[in-house]
Amino acid sequence: MAKKKEEAPLTGITISKEEDFSGWFTELINKAELADIRYNIKGFVVYREWATITIKKMYAKYEKCLEDKGHMPLTMPSLIPESNFLLEAEHVKGFAPEVFWVTEAGSSGKLAERLALRPTSETALYKMYSLWIRSYKDLPFKRYLSCQVWRYEGKATRPFFRAREFHWIESHNVFTTMEGAMNQVKEDMETTYEMLQDEACIPIIFFQRPEWDKFAGAVHTYAADALMGSGKVLQLPSTHLLGQNFAKPFNVKFIDTDGKEQYGYQTCYGPAQSRNYGAMIAYLGDDKGLVLPFDFAPIQIIIIPIIFKGKETLVLEKAKELYNIFKDEYSVKIDDSDESVGNKFYFWELKGVPIRIEIGPKDIEKSQVVIVKRHDGQKFFVEENELKEFINNLADNYTKEIKEKSFVDFESQIEVAYEKDAAIKAINNGKIVCCGFCSIDFDGEHCAEVVEKDIGGFVRGKRIDEEKHEFATCIICKKPATCTVYIAKSY
Repeated sequence: MAKKKEEAPLTGITISKEEDFSGWFTELINKAELADIRYNIKGFVVYREWATITIKKMYAKYEKCLEDKGHMPLTMPSLIPESNFLLEAEHVKGFAPEVFWVTEAGSSGKLAERLALRPTSETALYKMYSLWIRSYKDLPFKRYLSCQVWRYEGKATRPFFRAREFHWIESHNVFTTMEGAMNQVKEDMETTYEMLQDEACIPIIFFQRPEWDKFAGAVHTYAADALMGSGKVLQLPSTHLLGQNFAKPFNVKFIDTDGKEQYGYQTCYGPAQSRNYGAMIAYLGDDKGLVLPFDFAPIQIIIIPIIFKGKETLVLEKAKELYNIFKDEYSVKIDDSDESVGNKFYFWELKGVPIRIEIGPKDIEKSQVVIVKRHDGQKFFVEENELKEFINNLADNYTKEIKEKSFVDFESQIEVAYEKDAAIKAINNGKIVCCGFCSIDFDGEHCAEVVEKDIGGFVRGKRIDEEKHEFATCIICKKPATCTVYIAKSY
């Protein structure tokens, strides 16, 4: 049973994140009113107001980043004809077990062709790409969707981390050469670092996934794993080099500079904003509740009037003055409810509001306010004539401070292992194992199954940046190692 913290007030989180992450996360979602799982279809989650506002902010920032890099938006139907779906054999094999099928409509009964609720959009988009793309002048062709997808997830569902409906962005791109496609994959990885590590303050590392764990129909898959600080990782956006595997069955062609018809080279990229949000709140949150980067907070400044009998009007008027100073630049709220001051403090800390301004009669007499930062609890007494500059400085540096405070260096998380017993010990001690492996092609799949069964982790793949470790043999079969891989538990 989760340990209760005796000093915690009724309005705060009562379960320690360090001692019981699962219980803490569930209580955070419930008490901060982020999601409700009581919708009566299993795996379909209602995202509450506070989470929805932040997710919309995350979408906006991600969409701008993509558009700044040459992507343009599309809106596509949510239904995909089964005939589209069947064109790419590996793709249909990979996704068929997860598809929701629409088979009937209205009073007309069964449909002539089954329609898939979009599990991902390749088979919908590429039919259209074959109509739109004609010449090398149309390339590169870079488009994205902000949409929902549906997959019949068989594992236990959990709000934000794993569900049967999730909210994401997909980008789908076509190039004249494989080199152009691979450069897009590299750009996708850079975008992920910008959006998740710099903006959402989640430390990540990219791995090339093993062949048995790649996107169905891809040449290669490159996936970001969030370093959750406990030896566990959480898969976040992945980018896929598709080559011509979809271009050929979907006839995505162009006329080259010599007048010859060629198949395009394609990529796709899928940042799931619902999962990104879950990773962010799980990683940054503490035993008081949410910690949010400044730009993603639904309310950025909360003003708490400290009311004393006979001074109500004076204090509320001053609170309104402060509100008017900041309302055009930031998201600001005055909490003039009947709750006690203590409960107001705990409530807005739970909600992760970055900056709290306290104002009472004594502060008014001294021409000052009290400022408290959420992420580290620092308190400042600031003179009114310096307030605007002070708040602007806090706002400019708030997210950077969170990132510096919470950053986990990948090297500090790993433990090199040459034998299976050492890997088991490292995994049980909350480490990510670095080891030799026979192959991340299908030849190594049996060894990966042994890793999962005996070591208790998953082969995440080989790192994309510089590899610092080499091994002579595979940690499982003892055949010559062809690569260095990383093993970790995952959420």
